[in-house]
Amino acid sequence: MKQWKTIVSVIVILVIIIAVLFMNKRKMAATTAGGIKDIYYVSVDKVAKKDISETLSLVGNITANNDVNIISETAGKITAVFTKVGDYKQAGSVLFQVDDELKKAAFMSAEANYEKAKKDYERFKTLYQQKSVSDSQLDQAKLGAAMAEAQYIVAKRQLEDTQIKTPISGYVSARYVDIGSMVQGAPQPTLVANIVDISRLKVKLNLAERDAFLIKAGDQVKVTVDVYPGVIFNGRIESISSKGDEAHTYPVEISINNESVHPLKASMFARVEFTSLKNRETIVIPRESLVGSVKEPQVFVVENGIAKLRSLTVGNQSGIYVQVLQGLMEGETIVVNGQNNLVDNLKVEILNK
Repeated sequence: MKQWKTIVSVIVILVIIIAVLFMNKRKMAATTAGGIKDIYYVSVDKVAKKDISETLSLVGNITANNDVNIISETAGKITAVFTKVGDYKQAGSVLFQVDDELKKAAFMSAEANYEKAKKDYERFKTLYQQKSVSDSQLDQAKLGAAMAEAQYIVAKRQLEDTQIKTPISGYVSARYVDIGSMVQGAPQPTLVANIVDISRLKVKLNLAERDAFLIKAGDQVKVTVDVYPGVIFNGRIESISSKGDEAHTYPVEISINNESVHPLKASMFARVEFTSLKNRETIVIPRESLVGSVKEPQVFVVENGIAKLRSLTVGNQSGIYVQVLQGLMEGETIVVNGQNNLVDNLKVEILNK
């Protein structure tokens, strides 16, 4: 019985297609013979949403959540090293010591001058209240204290810069200097080490142009790596670039936690499965309704008996249907048969009302 229903359905569809082709052929002949612009007969369908299941799986590169190059901010010789590659260092930890003998002497001198200048200024304020010094003398003492303070701040910073510290907590991934190495400060500072924070990780990958419309920031994804077969890491889409590269792909960043049970390292390959695409409701239309090229698909939309050509942005295909990302709204009427004989703004008559 089911087989007979299928055969009958196929016969009905074939009859409609033949009727459309026959009627349009007659109208074209009439138009050619008498110059009369007649109605074109078409079959239509309502635009609707359907549940489709899509699969999108891409390979990306795991990177550190924070990757910092450590540079020297002063010139001099490395006199002590407090780290090696692989060490974990807390933010603020000293990694290297630069010779500080001259900087320490300059700081002590600046500190002494600042203390003297502050006392002189306090003394002049007292004398000024007693009308023993003039306004200009008080101003001169105030200026001296301010200049001494500035020199003290500079000397203190220069001394502090002899200790090269890490600004973030993380692992030492590279060390470029050793005891006795000479380093430089600005304008060409010496690179001394690299620190990576892998407590959280990022997976970076590029999405094809049409796939960039299918996901959004905040979507959940599943991440797997070859070193842990069967282990799934839960990830979250953090960002999708609004600007594509020269290959028309869009950079995406995905965040994942670095679990102690299955630790990951930066620069590993990862496969990302975009789970938000599964079993979701979206607008789809029959693939046969499309006209135009694959890159610039179009469809005829019937409005008040007039067939109007409209450009679309389409996504993935699911069987005989194609996903519509932009260009159509649910409930609109589109031509599914007879569209090959149409041009924009032709009057049509619907056969399958």
